[in-house]
Amino acid sequence: MAQDHVYINGKWYKGEGEKRAVINPSNEEVIIEINEASQQQTVEAIQAARHAFQYTDWPSNPARRIAVLRQLADLLEQNAETFAAIETLNTGKPIRESRLDVSDSIQCLRYYADFVEQRTIEEKKRTDGTTSKVIEEPIGVCALIVPWNFPLLLGIWKLAPALAAGNTVVFKPSELTPLSFIELTKLIDSIGLPPGVFNLVLGSGSPVGETLVTHPDVEKISFTGGTKTGRWIYEQCARGLKRVSLELGGKSPLLIFDDADLTSTVEWALFASFFNQGEVCVAASRILVQRRVYNSFIDQLTQRLASLRIGDPFAENTEMGPLISSSHLKKVETYIQIGLQEGAVLLQGGERIKERGYYLTPAVFTHVRQDMRIVQEEIFGPVITLQTFEHDNEAIGLANDTIYGLAAGIFSRDLERAERIAGKLRAGTIWINSYHTPYVDAPWGGMKQSGIGRELGPQGFAAFTETKHVNISQHGKSLGWYPSRS
Repeated sequence: MAQDHVYINGKWYKGEGEKRAVINPSNEEVIIEINEASQQQTVEAIQAARHAFQYTDWPSNPARRIAVLRQLADLLEQNAETFAAIETLNTGKPIRESRLDVSDSIQCLRYYADFVEQRTIEEKKRTDGTTSKVIEEPIGVCALIVPWNFPLLLGIWKLAPALAAGNTVVFKPSELTPLSFIELTKLIDSIGLPPGVFNLVLGSGSPVGETLVTHPDVEKISFTGGTKTGRWIYEQCARGLKRVSLELGGKSPLLIFDDADLTSTVEWALFASFFNQGEVCVAASRILVQRRVYNSFIDQLTQRLASLRIGDPFAENTEMGPLISSSHLKKVETYIQIGLQEGAVLLQGGERIKERGYYLTPAVFTHVRQDMRIVQEEIFGPVITLQTFEHDNEAIGLANDTIYGLAAGIFSRDLERAERIAGKLRAGTIWINSYHTPYVDAPWGGMKQSGIGRELGPQGFAAFTETKHVNISQHGKSLGWYPSRS
């Protein structure tokens, strides 16, 4: 990998900020040492993006943007296995999950290329003889800030619509997982974008993230991460009425009704809870089971957990890899201790299993109360709580009783009931008899303190545009002080 890892105005530079070792979470070895961007380099990246927005044809040339997105998708597809390997090396996620991330990233790039190609300007003839046009224009310089759990996929979810709309970008990956976007930047560099359209700055929240959020030339912040950081970003953006999208934390419930097929539901519950080691904002961390089938569900769940394949993320049959870092592993273990101190019963799991690597067996808590921290707070790891309910309204009440509203799942053969309950759940995405799958043409985001705005679909494109109304009169004829309106 190249020595220079900061990309500004079409050129690679050595970072002038802190030096950071990027760690392989499966064996705790150093993958590479990176010189991160300084505050001054971050400002230079913003200035390059501002210049490109003002003085190149990028914002006004949709054909060029469409071609770039398709070319990038093709290059990513040609290098798919390389990117999957980088993602697994850097995050610890199983290789088959990394392949899904790459495939979904390719699909996202192509979706927004097609979206731009197919969209039309809305026109309306008025009774006064004028014509109204509603035009979606790019916002300007957009800072895209992504977390460490899905560095490539969540990055593309932001980058594709931002570029498709005609914006220029300063991109900051997590300091823990920058490798896939360094590699993607090489592909972007080979395409030949106008200098400054895309810039990559590596570093932590201070100084790089703070500079992006507070700089007056950045007109849009798109952030995915924790609710605490998201709240701070929202406060900063409010000072200058800066446009902002926030996809934040979750404490998602999975509702299992007594008519569900328990065998398949157990498999779905494991996938919903422990996919990507449970390091997923929409992870089903609260399992709500109707009382009549609760004991049967627990029996099948514990049996299946005993055979869960945890280990080398590059092994094709691995179902769960290591957590991202030593500090995050300790955080998850702290929550397990909090659960025990609060009086919950640790049914199984929550143990380290290897001398090297940040591996932890899935922890299952029973006998929990709704006010417990392990029920209310996002843990972001392989920890779930099990609760019972008697009837629909109780299930709905428990499901909605947190500050979050990102996602939920419902398992029932009665689809009419499931849809009725889905209508009462305060969550941005709800799966019925499945879980986790995002669709690139459907919106993704949360209610309550799980965020503001939506990614993916037409809504994800709209988040990177400003809407302008242009009213055209053919003759400029005076209509008096009070013209008729329609």
